[in-house]
Amino acid sequence: MALEFTTSYLTDSLSLFRYYKKLAEGAIAQVSEEQLQTALDAEGNSIAILVKHMSGNMRSRWTDFLTTDGEKPDRNRDTEFEGAPATRAEMMAMWEKGWTILFSALGPLTDTDMSRAVLIRGERHSVMQAINRQLAHYAYHCGQIVVIARAFSGGGWKSLSVPKGRSAAFNQAVATGDASQR
Repeated sequence: MALEFTTSYLTDSLSLFRYYKKLAEGAIAQVSEEQLQTALDAEGNSIAILVKHMSGNMRSRWTDFLTTDGEKPDRNRDTEFEGAPATRAEMMAMWEKGWTILFSALGPLTDTDMSRAVLIRGERHSVMQAINRQLAHYAYHCGQIVVIARAFSGGGWKSLSVPKGRSAAFNQAVATGDASQR
């Protein structure tokens, strides 16, 4: 993620949400249709289940974000961990829908909105606290998606950041402005 100097909490938060979305998508692209449905163990979740859960959470938290509780009465969180989307296309449509809701809710906000109060499960949060809560939650699940995808990759994993053993070359490229080495 290219660092952009900002003093805007909202700008920075939106940048981080986009970063984690892209990170997970880079991992998802490296697994087969079958692997999207496969959990690493009996107690774990598959990538498809994690996407279904994240999408359900995004719909609940960000729909009518400023005016209704972030835990919508029609949400059944437990069912988000059952019955994964059947295909990559269905899963990705669900994924995009969740992120669209999030970006549509946050896009119009301004930094002055950060101190406004919203509810999540009946608890008051400032908008900033609500964003922090969800940013941490989505980063956690995006990290799980990366770990699961990497476990399935065998030796074919394409690094989503600076590959092992390439830090010095990366730092040199940054220092010299050589984008081809990044």
